[in-house]
Amino acid sequence: MTKRLLLRDIYHLVSGANAPRQRGVDLIIDCDKGVIADIGESLPRGDAEVIDCSTKLVIPGLVNTHHHMYQTLQRNIPVVQNVELFDWLKKLYPIWSHLDAETVITSTLLACAELLKTGCTTTTDHHYVFPRSVSENLIALQASSAKKIGIRFAPTRGSMSRGEEDGGLPPQSLVQDEDTILAQSEALIAKLHDESPLSMCRLALAPCSPFSVSAELMQKTADLARAHGVRLHTHLAETLDEEHYCQEQHGCRPLALMESWGWLGSDVWYAHGIHFNDEELDLLARTQTGVAHCPTSNMRLGSGIARIPEMIDAGIGLGLGVDGSASNDSSDMLGELRNCLLLQRVQKGADAINAEQVLELGTRGGAQLLGWSEIGTLERGKGADLAIFEMARLDYAGALSDPLAAIIFSGSSHLVDTTIVNGPRHPHR
Repeated sequence: MTKRLLLRDIYHLVSGANAPRQRGVDLIIDCDKGVIADIGESLPRGDAEVIDCSTKLVIPGLVNTHHHMYQTLQRNIPVVQNVELFDWLKKLYPIWSHLDAETVITSTLLACAELLKTGCTTTTDHHYVFPRSVSENLIALQASSAKKIGIRFAPTRGSMSRGEEDGGLPPQSLVQDEDTILAQSEALIAKLHDESPLSMCRLALAPCSPFSVSAELMQKTADLARAHGVRLHTHLAETLDEEHYCQEQHGCRPLALMESWGWLGSDVWYAHGIHFNDEELDLLARTQTGVAHCPTSNMRLGSGIARIPEMIDAGIGLGLGVDGSASNDSSDMLGELRNCLLLQRVQKGADAINAEQVLELGTRGGAQLLGWSEIGTLERGKGADLAIFEMARLDYAGALSDPLAAIIFSGSSHLVDTTIVNGPRHPHR
């Protein structure tokens, strides 16, 4: 294996959102350590493999903070093309009851490959479907698949314990008893979680939602995660149906419910967060609780528009997520940046959010949600996770006055030229 990579004569280097842009510089990667060794002009080649970047944009690798990879094999299902979340779930649960190990392996490989091809170098996944007929360790199979394909991975051990008989949404065939959930979660932490600075796998615990688990499981999961120093994740404030459910079942709004269960803090990030009011945004900011924004899924299901400019102004930790492929129909990470920018402008105007801001959400913001401070920017000593875009393309003609904005505003394809994760390269020509 090549020990060093030299990105020679970079046409446009974006080391991070709002960082000074650089042109004509070189970047050297130490592949043994998986870090950026140097950035500068006319760096000596030595024994490095050279990648000619004279026509290429180089940015930090994108970070995906919410996904359901098992859904990559259930895209564009006709019966759920035109329904909102609760009906969408009820119609898909019967399909998901047939998940098996082979399906999970294949769908994970597919999702990771799609993410890499659209500039994503780090991803989480929220897997919470465990059919009773399946005995294999599905999260471990996912981690093995992600390792095989070479992406930095943050799987979450999801869970559902309240079925229809207990007032929940999922069928009984897809819920597990809570002792099993907690025991398997603890075993997975010991097996998969690596807290080292440039680890390739870190685990989080992630009960599915307020309408599929009990209060006891939420509280015990939080206690377990904090005892082992891992993060917490769940869906929250995605739809008004969820809000009505929490009011009817628990007598409060979803975030107040999370607060009562101990689910606030810098170790917690929620998926979606569309329907937060002003007081709730203030609570998120004060407690440093994060949000994964999933604009494509939110549009696809008609769930609403998250208050992203207000969250940015409040200092709330934010990342971007493609969400499950059954509510997005792709794992296009660069497309998520584009949709984030465009969706906010529909409601808030043309100056609501800009390309630098969505890059921040898609890189350093996401890395911080997942607890990886060593990635998200391109600096000496930081992790060598990069996305390289060929700009000498027909669909970027006329757009190169701002190459970063070009890949968000322009282009008929979101495919990269090359992704680099932890040093080794993944060409995608």
